[in-house]
Amino acid sequence: MKQLVSLGILCWLLTGPGFPQAPLRQAKPLTIEAIVAESGISGREPENIQWSPDSTKFSFVERDDSGEHGQLWYVDAGTGEKKVLVSEAKLATLAPPLETIKDEREKERLGCYHIAAYQWSPDSKHLLFDSQGQLWLYTLETGVAVQVTSAPEASNDPKFSPDGAKLAYVRQHNLYLRSVTGGEERQLTKETGDKEKDENLLNGEVDWVYAEELDVRSHYFWSPDGRHILYLQMDETRVPTYPIVNWLTTHPSVDMEKYPKAGDPNPSVRLGVVAAEGGKTKWLSLTDDPKIYIPRFGWIRDDLIWAEVLNRPQDELGLYFVDLHSGRSRKVLTESAPDAWVYVNDDFKVLKSGDRFTWQSWRDGTTQLYLYRFDKNNPLGSDAQLERQLTHGAFEVLGSDARPRSGMAAVDDDAGVLYFSCDKDDPRERQLYAVKLDGSELRRVSVERGTHEVTFAADRKHYVDEHSAILTPPSLSLCQSDGSCRKVWNSRSVDEFGLIAPQFLEFKAEDGTKLYGQLILPSSAGGAQKIPLIVYIYGGPAAQTVRNQWLGHDLFHEILAQKGFAIFTVDNRGTPGRDRKFQTAVRHQYGGVELRDQLAALDQLLAQYPQLDRSRIAIWGWSNGGSMTLYAMTHSDRFKAGIAVAPVTDGRNYDSIYTERNNGLPGDKDTTSYVDMDLAKVADKLHGALLLIHGTSDDNVHFQNSVQMVEGLIEAGKQFRFMIYPNKTHGIGGSDDRDHLFHMMEDHWESELR
Repeated sequence: MKQLVSLGILCWLLTGPGFPQAPLRQAKPLTIEAIVAESGISGREPENIQWSPDSTKFSFVERDDSGEHGQLWYVDAGTGEKKVLVSEAKLATLAPPLETIKDEREKERLGCYHIAAYQWSPDSKHLLFDSQGQLWLYTLETGVAVQVTSAPEASNDPKFSPDGAKLAYVRQHNLYLRSVTGGEERQLTKETGDKEKDENLLNGEVDWVYAEELDVRSHYFWSPDGRHILYLQMDETRVPTYPIVNWLTTHPSVDMEKYPKAGDPNPSVRLGVVAAEGGKTKWLSLTDDPKIYIPRFGWIRDDLIWAEVLNRPQDELGLYFVDLHSGRSRKVLTESAPDAWVYVNDDFKVLKSGDRFTWQSWRDGTTQLYLYRFDKNNPLGSDAQLERQLTHGAFEVLGSDARPRSGMAAVDDDAGVLYFSCDKDDPRERQLYAVKLDGSELRRVSVERGTHEVTFAADRKHYVDEHSAILTPPSLSLCQSDGSCRKVWNSRSVDEFGLIAPQFLEFKAEDGTKLYGQLILPSSAGGAQKIPLIVYIYGGPAAQTVRNQWLGHDLFHEILAQKGFAIFTVDNRGTPGRDRKFQTAVRHQYGGVELRDQLAALDQLLAQYPQLDRSRIAIWGWSNGGSMTLYAMTHSDRFKAGIAVAPVTDGRNYDSIYTERNNGLPGDKDTTSYVDMDLAKVADKLHGALLLIHGTSDDNVHFQNSVQMVEGLIEAGKQFRFMIYPNKTHGIGGSDDRDHLFHMMEDHWESELR
């Protein structure tokens, strides 16, 4: 349910750098049409930022406001000079904009999972483009592109061999290989001959639930010497399907999506190795438990493989080493959290020495980085040994999306320095830090307040910094490893719109836990008339709403504030970006803790701001926020109106990995989540005017959730409004649909709160 992450007694208001105050001059009106335009009000951000393997330059696609015209640029790492790498005319064919894709689900897949449209060759002299399933090799010196694949079916997830001479890719659930200079392609994985079985076997291909919930982007990897390919095979035979219907044709079509819901059979998985020249797959043995996830794996060296195995309850993760030649494996490290869960992350990195690796854990109560050592000559002979904890303190090592899956940015082995992202200075920010591999000299590298997302070059001497703050749209900088930077791209200025600076607040939960919130007060708040208040909520384990980062997704709240509404949001216990105790406070229960925190913060807010109208309070949210909106409106009488967009209305309707991680398995004796999250059963307790919204092609939170809620409300005799968006997915994308959606929401607030 990761979607539309956006934006509590006042203890203090941050006013330092990165927290500008509202402009005083006459502002240009902010409109719904402007914020839902393809470019927004600040312009389109660069796409597909990548470093060349030789670390001499980084590249990105920059498009105009319409998205139809763009060029591939590069920035020289030495001089900072920006030049065109691929012209508009050629890029239009090689990497067409997402807007040209008509299939809403494919468009959302590419955008949501950041599927790269191009990649660099290992020699930094070529680019490989994926033009909607057809692969093209572009030579930088000549400017000539040669089509590599021509099959009618799409070829996806292409990868160069380490020497750049061969290319592997996935087509119709199988791995293929060919020389980049031409010749016949070779199919590496074979069909069984059973059509039904073959349709359910994914070789090196990522399914929906692994991509969505485990952040998996690829399921196969070349060995360092280019002689083998390691891949994951998924068997979806027993995974149930969900029908996604296109209702806009005379004869509706149905796509049966493989989707394991809570308690359902997951895909069965196993690791195999196939030689690059072809032949039979060698299957590797890891564990006897059939109900496992293999979320991460790869090569340590030509003859040694690593793999992470996560059990179904997601409270134990094992790191395995596997000998390529014998197929023998050993679990060398176990990460266990019996009263919580283990986060899958990308922070396992083997150092150049070949006998040490980094590891991430929240075993001490916060998410930190550790250094382990193993026997290089006999890696399967003994367990890995903890050498030291590298980071310490009351902060979280985590990525820009508030989850700890990408907290480690880079390791510079030569300098003995590790770079990582964390919230040490403020839980609402992300800063780049560095620490020596001996655990000494912890220091902050990034300078500006706000949120920094960094991408290091292979030499670890340079990085790209994508920075933003609450009223500062994103910018792109070329930086040195000491933190010195030069801007190479800026968003369009938004000063003319007179955006209202949110006030950052602090509150106390019932147990004394600090909660962070923010409030947008309308500029006319000094008048005698009481101000209606809209609470924006997400409230779940996948999103932190109170952040010092560009509020581009929250500009609708700015429009509402300019129309006289106050907007309030608070991150209750259970949301990410805080320590283990904070996040696991809602484990195996749903709704109660979250709502109590929300109401406690709301009471403190109302006591501090008497100008807010207690009789005109509303609530809205999207995805988990939509679920929490329905929960709040059926478990309290505080809200006069509410809007729930794409909500999960029954915990049994959502996917296995996300739901079971936080709520346990259906039927477990120690979980109340599945009873408490059956919201249609409590539809008779609805208070306030409800607007329910859902896209019919939502492949994430299925449309059936809202259908079941509608039935419950009808049976309870409750009046409500229901809006569907035909063929739209979880994000309800597109300017026309977004324009309609936000105008309808605005009308609902005007009607119910004025």
